[in-house]
Amino acid sequence: MPPSGIPAPSTWVQRFMHLVPEGAPVLDVACGSGRHTWLFAAAGHPVTAVDRDISRLSRGARPLGVEMLQADLEDGSSWPLEGRTFGGIVVTNYLHRPLFHHLLRSLSQGGILIYETFALGNEAFGRPSNPDFLLGAGELIQQVSGKLQVIAYETGLIDSPRKAVVQRICAVNGGTPQPLQAG
Repeated sequence: MPPSGIPAPSTWVQRFMHLVPEGAPVLDVACGSGRHTWLFAAAGHPVTAVDRDISRLSRGARPLGVEMLQADLEDGSSWPLEGRTFGGIVVTNYLHRPLFHHLLRSLSQGGILIYETFALGNEAFGRPSNPDFLLGAGELIQQVSGKLQVIAYETGLIDSPRKAVVQRICAVNGGTPQPLQAG
């Protein structure tokens, strides 16, 4: 059970997390307070939680099977997970375009990428509003085109947890994805 004060997991992540191969390691990028770290750890996945500041994650009890890695993914340093692969990679509310190359290389065969972040148009609803931190039209699907098989993609205005313009994708690295479950 996550400590109190941790926001609810993304409904997009919850919708597709069952596609991550059972027991496969998961990478939670820019994990923040760990809402998805807790979600995947509770489902039996070993999780590597990466953030520039892991203090929000390390405040409470740490879920079993969680490796916390403090790393600034934007300072030009080498990719801290070189040579490691993951059966699931989760990124929400975060965009640093140079990471796409590393994320795709770190996704194991049959692994699932679940990505959701802000897009152009979000500036009308608050932060982020800087275009450097907002996906352009169709940008997320372009990042995986020809590299991953897209299972689902959405773009547009959402109302919850707050009004925002987002793009989100679930894609598999080769292989045959598991059948979608109703819900």
